[in-house]
Amino acid sequence: MALALRPPRVPKPKSSLPSHYHESFLEKKGPRDQDYKKFWAGLQGLTLYFYNSYRDSQYMEKLDLGVFVKLTDEAPWGSSHDPGTHFCLVLRNQEIKFKVESLESREMWKGFILTVVELRVPSNLTLLPGHLYMMAEALAKEEARRALEMPSCFLKVSRLEAQLLLERHPECGNLLLRPSGDGAGGVSVSTLQTLNGTPVVRHYKVKREGPKYVIDVEEPFSCTSLDAVVNYFVSHSNKKLMPFLLDDDYEKVIGYVEADKENGESVWVTASAPDPGPAPPRGGPKQLPPSSIAPVSSQDKLPPLLNQDENYVIPTGDAPAANYVNQDVPSPSRPVVLKPRKLAMFQAKPPKSPIVPKSEPKKDLNSGLARKLAVSSAQAFSSPTTGLADVTAELKGKLQRRLALEHAAECTGDQRANLQVWHISKADPSSQN
Repeated sequence: MALALRPPRVPKPKSSLPSHYHESFLEKKGPRDQDYKKFWAGLQGLTLYFYNSYRDSQYMEKLDLGVFVKLTDEAPWGSSHDPGTHFCLVLRNQEIKFKVESLESREMWKGFILTVVELRVPSNLTLLPGHLYMMAEALAKEEARRALEMPSCFLKVSRLEAQLLLERHPECGNLLLRPSGDGAGGVSVSTLQTLNGTPVVRHYKVKREGPKYVIDVEEPFSCTSLDAVVNYFVSHSNKKLMPFLLDDDYEKVIGYVEADKENGESVWVTASAPDPGPAPPRGGPKQLPPSSIAPVSSQDKLPPLLNQDENYVIPTGDAPAANYVNQDVPSPSRPVVLKPRKLAMFQAKPPKSPIVPKSEPKKDLNSGLARKLAVSSAQAFSSPTTGLADVTAELKGKLQRRLALEHAAECTGDQRANLQVWHISKADPSSQN
């Protein structure tokens, strides 16, 4: 049996490493670190990146050199002798200590950092001609990069908005670039400083003349990029003016480092958001929030029922009638709550006046009594359902027995009266005439 042919296995392409001006191992100790941590570090632009390994392409930490203040040589803690392997990077908001393997490595790192920050090759470091040539190449790359991109302190805001940003966020800097209002492709520089407790705002115009930017002051100064414009203001103000940089170093997506099963390299994996599940249909019934059931207090309980024997006239010693005309009486097993305001509906009826004898036949009399019994029973139980629901089962039984007895008494009285009239008519024949 022939086996199915499989496509040839294509090796997984390796992620290209970022191009750095300079890279090597660095031991870093931040303000919150207890000890030094070893990283593979790389300098690209105005950012210093830190990796777990030289084979990784995703950085673990980074430092923005746009808030650079100075570089200092620092001896190990508790020692007065500098072995030439420690230096300190002072930024506007923090200080980071570094430890390298040799004096040459320390001078190389200091030289490349100063080159990209000041846009010039330093001349006061212990460097070889080959090292100076490498820094000159890094300087040319950095100038070309800055000519193609806007500096971080450039914001698309108006003149008033720039002034408000500088006033509300003094800790972020006091120099800001914004588009010029003339629409000629130039920019404006807004600065804010405090003089005797009073904020002083100044605006400067920068014209665009071909590929260069000209600062419009008493002695115009030409710059090749906007970063050079920023450096001009910083250097000519004795570093009192600092670029405005909002604190946006916080990540928006959670990620973690994971080892690749095929080649063993560490890769950066972005955590996927959990599935929220199927959305409810539009226009469908909304689920009510769960309501907490609180225990009933003694004040909220129903008042006790009144004594039923004191509010009703109840016959005793009589058996209930066998049949009822009204068959809609609810079952006595269903509990019913009594309302005192409905008591008057079921009180005993007053005695009726004597019945006038009628000369109708007995058959018609019996049918009339039946209809009367049905109507009176229907009236007695035709009250609203809410009224019957408020009477207890025991009370309803007593009321039914009493109504049956009253109707039986009425029927008996009518029959007796008819018999008396019949006997009188028989005894006195003249009354028939």
